[in-house]
Amino acid sequence: MKPHFEIRTTSSLGGQHMRDWSSSLTVKTYLFVYDLMQFCGHSWIFTNMIIRFMSFGKDSLADTFYSIGLVMRLCQLLSVLEILHILVGIDKSRLFPRFLQITERIIVLFVVINSQEEVQGKYIVCVLFFLWNLLDVVRYTYNMLARTGINYLPLTWLNFSLCILLYPLSVLAKAFAICISLPYFETFGTYSVKLPFPFAFSIYFPYVLKTYLLVLFTGMCFIIRNLFSERKAHLETGNFKKKRS
Repeated sequence: MKPHFEIRTTSSLGGQHMRDWSSSLTVKTYLFVYDLMQFCGHSWIFTNMIIRFMSFGKDSLADTFYSIGLVMRLCQLLSVLEILHILVGIDKSRLFPRFLQITERIIVLFVVINSQEEVQGKYIVCVLFFLWNLLDVVRYTYNMLARTGINYLPLTWLNFSLCILLYPLSVLAKAFAICISLPYFETFGTYSVKLPFPFAFSIYFPYVLKTYLLVLFTGMCFIIRNLFSERKAHLETGNFKKKRS
């Protein structure tokens, strides 16, 4: 009976190992497909912006939102899945920094730009989209290679260095977009709410946006510190692997 028991245990462990391997492969495949979809979306936007600028010059800047806004909104909505990936444990990134970065874009894109047609034609929208897509094309390229076990050191360096340079610029662009939208929110009263009696309470949305500017810059300091720590960890690991090989 004892040998029989040992044989069954080994078989059970082997089956469990196969199930774990299959589950891991499924998760990696899903994450790779997700990164590929995001890469295709942001690459299309980035390429479209460059071609339009080379063809039409400054005239292309004013209608950036009208030409690529739909795809940009789809990509940003899809990025909300990244928060879910971290929550369920299939992505090992830190939750709070990623949450801040995603919510910043969602708020500026959907609440500020999408709701005010006058803001959509401003040059700052083109600048903001250019920064976002440049960052994401590099990031999702790096992610796809990392899913397949490829560690290309120049791309790793670019991914974790470029974001430190461009993220503060994107925050400044977001803040500028919010500032130029304030007169329109004040004029049209978008999202401002006045509750009837007996509450006698009102929400003046321009004040909410001004308060959010403080949150935006406070979050920027936290995220930049996290970006530096990620860069140090990944580049040191990359150099270590390179020396070993």
